[in-house]
Amino acid sequence: MAALSFLRPTQNIFSNRGLFLRYIVLPVAVITLLWTFTSFSAPDWPQDYLHWGPPHELAEADWDGHGPPPPPHDGPPPPPPPHKPEQQQHGASPTVQFVIHEFPPARPKSWEEAAERVRAAFVHGYEGYEKFAHPHDELRPLTDSFADSFNGWGVTRDDSLDTMLLMNLTDMFDRAMLGVKELTFEMQEFKRAPFFETTIRHLGGLLSAYALSKDPILLEKAEDLGTRLSPVFNTTSGLALFDVNTVTGVTGMRLQGALAEIASCQLEYMYLGKASGKVEHYRYADNTWEALKNANLSQTGGMMPTYFNLNTGQPVDSRLSVGAMADSGHEYLIKQYLMTAKTDKTVLEMYLRMTNHVLTRLIHLTPERQIMYPALTMGIPPHDSATRVFEHLACFMPGLFALGVNQLPLDNLASLGVDFLSLADDLNDQGKEELRLLSNYKLSDLHRWAAEGMSEGCATLYHDQPSGLSPDEVSMATDSVRWFDALEAWRLAGNHGPAPGTSPVTPVRPTADKIRPEIKTREYSLRRTNYELRPEAVEALFLTYRMTGDERWRIHAWNIFVALERETKTKSGFASASMVDRSPAQLKDSMPSFVLAETFKYLYLIFKDDVLPLHEWVFNTEAHPLPVWNWSDSEKIRFGIPP
Repeated sequence: MAALSFLRPTQNIFSNRGLFLRYIVLPVAVITLLWTFTSFSAPDWPQDYLHWGPPHELAEADWDGHGPPPPPHDGPPPPPPPHKPEQQQHGASPTVQFVIHEFPPARPKSWEEAAERVRAAFVHGYEGYEKFAHPHDELRPLTDSFADSFNGWGVTRDDSLDTMLLMNLTDMFDRAMLGVKELTFEMQEFKRAPFFETTIRHLGGLLSAYALSKDPILLEKAEDLGTRLSPVFNTTSGLALFDVNTVTGVTGMRLQGALAEIASCQLEYMYLGKASGKVEHYRYADNTWEALKNANLSQTGGMMPTYFNLNTGQPVDSRLSVGAMADSGHEYLIKQYLMTAKTDKTVLEMYLRMTNHVLTRLIHLTPERQIMYPALTMGIPPHDSATRVFEHLACFMPGLFALGVNQLPLDNLASLGVDFLSLADDLNDQGKEELRLLSNYKLSDLHRWAAEGMSEGCATLYHDQPSGLSPDEVSMATDSVRWFDALEAWRLAGNHGPAPGTSPVTPVRPTADKIRPEIKTREYSLRRTNYELRPEAVEALFLTYRMTGDERWRIHAWNIFVALERETKTKSGFASASMVDRSPAQLKDSMPSFVLAETFKYLYLIFKDDVLPLHEWVFNTEAHPLPVWNWSDSEKIRFGIPP
């Protein structure tokens, strides 16, 4: 037995319950968890980089374990990497915690000068990416390194191609094309590409650059990628699955999809079909539209909810939002109509139903400052309840209203073959009542007021902060009211003064005595303090400026650009911020591709007159302009398009 004495410690462990739990069960559990979260089946892109951003706490309960889980919302953000050199570069000593900046900043001598400043910022960011990160996906601007946030194919390059062309950066474009020519869209067999992000960034970027340059290599690469992604459409409904391996064609199996993920590919695949002449690409887009057109929206005012069953094509919840996980699904309604030369009346009617419901149920107004913002609602109207969270992502919505005012005869829809009152025929009684109330107004007025009011609200979230940068989410005053209720009270009282929520909002700026003004003064509290260099607010300002021609929107955009450049510029690029409630802002080591694809593009376009007329070009949700076109008679026959 002496020979077996080495077993005694092990025997003691198994006989002692506490030791057994500590030294056997716990290590095994830890190892199992680590293996689970690093296994081959997990996609390898971080949640922070998803275009539609982090979901609300409601979505955390919906997460089914496939793909990256939503991040927590109730803890402080992680500390940023050391950033002392850049803070000194911003004019602040490392020992100074807060700087209070003059507001508003001095205006440029001309808007042309402003456009050139934005162009120089784009060049700075892309050249940093080119030097330290290409051909990888994104630049890490604090450590001058790279991140393969998606598929490792150079997403910043493909996302930036059309911006280079619009800014006449031909040498930079030629260098970028050397990388495009090497694209193979290869990936390891245990990985999968997120369909939504890959479509709007890579495919959209390649197609837009092709439309602007007519370089056939771009169309060749777009065709290859579009084909490799197409297994996602192999569902009963035709709505796309979440991800796919572009080599093996193996897809994920999740059969519930978020609206933004399943309904933000139609512009890209429709134009790919048109440009390539390949019927199958058109079919993918058309099948998506057919599924959405057949969805039962009678209980939600004609507005598409956030989650759909990919087999049945029917919604599975009553969560109505224009923010995370839903946004671009609504956006593509009007953009499909415009891109195809205003020929698809059904998608126009879907857009009108959606905006009717947003106007009457989603838009809210704070009582004192009259900040207008789109909320999220849960439940079947009229028993729906609002979650008064204002997301930066939702700031695209005022731009969408502005685009409609700019491009649609909203007060003469009959000229487009649309009977406005019949839009409620298949809706429940609440939906019919919403339409009846809207008929008391000119529709163009409602859409213009919504565009102006919410654009002002989005700009306010920037101008209130010490850094001049908007937080990603705020929680609005609980005594906010539905904007349409306030509008009805204004109408019934005689329409005196401007419509509620449409006047300029005075910023609540920090002072030496009060760096962070009280929540009750601002009428909101910061929910997520990060700034991700997102484009939605400046997109709205661009489209609202195009709608009105009012310099007010250019001034807002200039103020935002000054803060962005002052707070986030590093020696190699621009960095997202983790804390916007101070200046210098705390930065983090990420530069999402959309800052070059979208944010700087929209800033450039708002300062640059007469570039990309809106009746000739339509922007996809990643700000990639695609041309307006119509089907020829021969194409209609070949593609099976009704005359």
